[in-house]
This record gives sequence, structure tokens and C-alpha cells, in this order.
Amino acid sequence: MKFYNRINELNALATAKERSLAEGQMTVLMGRRRIGKTELARRCNDSTLLYFFVARKTEALLCDDFAREAEAILNIPVGTRKSFAELFRFLLVYAEEHPFTLIIDEFQDFQRINPAIFSELQREWDLHKAKSHINLIISGSVFSLMKRIFEDASEPLFGRANQTIWLNTFSTSVLKEIIADYNPKYTAEDLLALFTVTGGVPWYVTLLMDNGKINKNSILEYVTEPNSPFINEGKNILIEEFGADYATHFSILTCVAGGRLTRGEIENQMNTTNLGSYIIRLENYYSLIEKQLPIFAKETAKKVRYTLSDNFLDFWFRFFYKYQSYVANNAISQLTRIINRDYDSYSGFALERYFERKWRETGYYTRIGKYWDRKGGNEIDLIAVNEIDNVAEIYEIKKDKSRFDKAALELKVENLLQNCLEMNGMKIRIGGLSLEDM
Repeated sequence: MKFYNRINELNALATAKERSLAEGQMTVLMGRRRIGKTELARRCNDSTLLYFFVARKTEALLCDDFAREAEAILNIPVGTRKSFAELFRFLLVYAEEHPFTLIIDEFQDFQRINPAIFSELQREWDLHKAKSHINLIISGSVFSLMKRIFEDASEPLFGRANQTIWLNTFSTSVLKEIIADYNPKYTAEDLLALFTVTGGVPWYVTLLMDNGKINKNSILEYVTEPNSPFINEGKNILIEEFGADYATHFSILTCVAGGRLTRGEIENQMNTTNLGSYIIRLENYYSLIEKQLPIFAKETAKKVRYTLSDNFLDFWFRFFYKYQSYVANNAISQLTRIINRDYDSYSGFALERYFERKWRETGYYTRIGKYWDRKGGNEIDLIAVNEIDNVAEIYEIKKDKSRFDKAALELKVENLLQNCLEMNGMKIRIGGLSLEDM
């Protein structure tokens, strides 16, 4: 698949490269696995680009690999370097006269090799960056570790990055562009299936498009084909994040993906009352779940619900992890039946997420959310507010447009306005959204 989008990120990398001609620049690429960090870094448009991949070897062996790579790309003798700090110092000094870009990938794995490397790198950077013209790009795949290394004030590299680029999933408009390129006659159901299964994660989209899975049926068939990369993907990208305690985290995520949205519901499902610390970590440290409140509700309100922040993982936990015994017993065809059976109802939920993301991408609305009353009723699917223009758009979302009930929505809006005084006096627009509006 060709390279799509990332215009703002490419511009940021180009700016960093230009600034490195005056002083060394450190750019950190943040984002979940499969989001395209390495591909983006390689497109920094520098004719002299040195790429280091932090494999899980001893420091000496790793430095030997790096030195040989530097000799080949920079065409200079590097010799034997006993530590990464020594090699990094050599490269910083070399860049004083010869500007170049250095990419360090899987950076967090230095933690396994020698945790002192972070302090050593910080020392060398502070000593040499003013005179060096190195354009340093750092990326890593263990999101929680990368956040800690660069955002924890107690860590040596805190505050050293000149910029941090957060890579997000493809926008809804880019997904439409991609599927139109591969399937000019695509339907809204095809687009929804692409969004539902991939969540807009570039690597998953590429897998589907490059394998000719360009419509709803072929997409749903592909995810459960024998040896499909989707089957174990959730484990592949998360077990290292959680370590030995992954089972509890996975169980909580499975509950949320299955519709247990409150802490009480999750604890009842798991038959325990001691999940508070796990939920807090999933939200604040791993950024895998999000706390939801009715729109304009105070943070202290007790109407909290949780949702997975990653659309693909929501799909994976809802089907693949929940029915992992089917996979283990080679009954993958039965999992295919489950997905086909439940897809229509599940994709209705995905459609709500699609429109929420689409509305956020406009940049117009100052507040976007849902509403439910104290008893959990009178639910409204999407509320988009511009507090400057004093307008609010309120929508019910149905896959089939004919199922939109305007009178029922008006009753819910009446309940909303009675309980949400912040919206009194706003110009209210109500309507329905369906597949036709994607």
C-alpha cells in the first residue's frame, strides 16, 4: 500500500531536520504498535540516514552491529566501541562537521540491555548537542515504557526531546480515500467493516488492502483465516506491556469490550472487588481505556462508564480473546460463525465511534460526548457542542436510516435539557445519522 497522509508529521520532521543544522535536535515518536512510527521516521527526507534497531543482545554485540552500520552508511572508520554511550559520543562529535539523521528504533529495549544507557545518553546529549548537527529520531513500541522514559520527571531523559510527535490512527477521511483507491465501487458497509476491524491502524489497513480484502465479506473472512495475523495480535502487542500480570488486565478489557461499562459491572463479572488500581493503570498509564461521563457532567459524578480507547483492541477482545478456547482447540471456523452472527449489532456500536471520530476531526466542536440519565436511561448517541457559537447538535445513530425515531429522540432531548443546565439557551439541532452519512 502506498504511503498515506501524515502531512503534519512529515512537516514536523522536516522542520527538525532543518533546525538540526544549527543545533542537535531530538524528536520522539509516540504511538501504539503498528501505527507506522518506523515508516514515518524513515521518511524524514535526509540523504544521510543511519538506522539503529535495538535488538535484544548484549550491549557489546549491539554496539558492534551499530558500528558496522555506521561505517557502511557514513563511510568512516568507527572501530570497536565498548558501550553505546561511547559510540553515541563519537557520532555526536562526527555530526559537528557532517550533519546526518540517526534513528533509534525500539528504544525502550535499552532498559533490558543496560538501564544506565538512558543516563549516559542524557549526559552525552547535554554535553554535545549545542555543537552537534545530529537529527536524532527516537521511537519505540512499548508505549507505557516510552511515556515513562520521556515524560516522567524522575527519568534522565525527561525534558530532553525538542518535540514529541504523537502518531494517531488514520482519520475517517483517509480511510475513505484508501478504500476508494482499492475499491472505487465500495459501499458504506465496506467502509464500516474496514473501520470496525482496523480502527484505522495503518498496519492492519495495509494487510487488508495488500491482500485484496476490500469489501465487507472479504474483510470479515480474512480476520479468521488460518494463520491470520489478527488472531493473536492483541497478545502480541500487549503482553509485553503488562508483563506477568497480563491475565487480570486482559480480563478487564474483555469485560469492557463485552459491554460491562461500569466498575461495578466489571467486578461483578470477574467476581472480585479489588480492581480499582488495575482500572486506574489501564486508564492513566497504558491509555487503553477511557472514562466516559454524560456530557457536561462533573469529573466527580458517579455515572462513570469505561470504554476501550483503541477500536481494534475493542474488536479483538470482544471476539478473539473472549473465544480464545475456540482458537486453542482449532475451532476457528466456529469463531467465524460468532463474528458473522454478532457483527451487525457490534458494527452498530462501531458506527457510533466512527461518527464521534469524524465530528472530532472537524476541529469545530469544543465538546463531544454522549448522554444518559442517573438511571442509565434516555441514552443519546452523539452530542456535539460549540460553546463559542452556543450551538449543540444531537444525533441518534442507526445503521438503517428508516429506524430513526425523531419523536423518541425529542423526548430524550427534553430529559437532557432538564438535567444539563449548561445547554439551556443553546441553539439545538437534532437529527439521525446512518450508513448513508459516512
